[in-house]
Amino acid sequence: MLYMIGPVAVDVYPFNAHEVAHDAKTDFAKKSVLGRRQPNEHVGEGDETLKFSGRLFPEKLPGGLETYELLHALRAAALPQLVMRGDGAVLGWYLIESASDKSSFLGPNGVGQLIEVDISLIRDDPPDAATFMSTFAGLFA
Repeated sequence: MLYMIGPVAVDVYPFNAHEVAHDAKTDFAKKSVLGRRQPNEHVGEGDETLKFSGRLFPEKLPGGLETYELLHALRAAALPQLVMRGDGAVLGWYLIESASDKSSFLGPNGVGQLIEVDISLIRDDPPDAATFMSTFAGLFA
């Protein structure tokens, strides 16, 4: 396993990612001061994002499209998902902000033989206990 996004395993097969980008920011407020450069006041953590890029090969490696549809369902649910890296490091709770795909080499059924996928996640607070338990229970339903 390369990464886990909630219940979704990002691995080499069937749903892979060949590139991950991480961006973290800190927010500052500029203070107007007469006669000198404006000092910056630290106001907290800014946005933190993860972006996954991968490729699906539905004809050669079945199962990737179903996993991608699950990611869309998680995005639509708008609930934070726990993200873990393959070495066991917990990266925190993230919302799936967007999921986009581009199909090429379309087959007779309209499904691309190569589907390039981009998934954007944004850092969020952990869910409250009730939301977490309902989400967790939904994994077994």
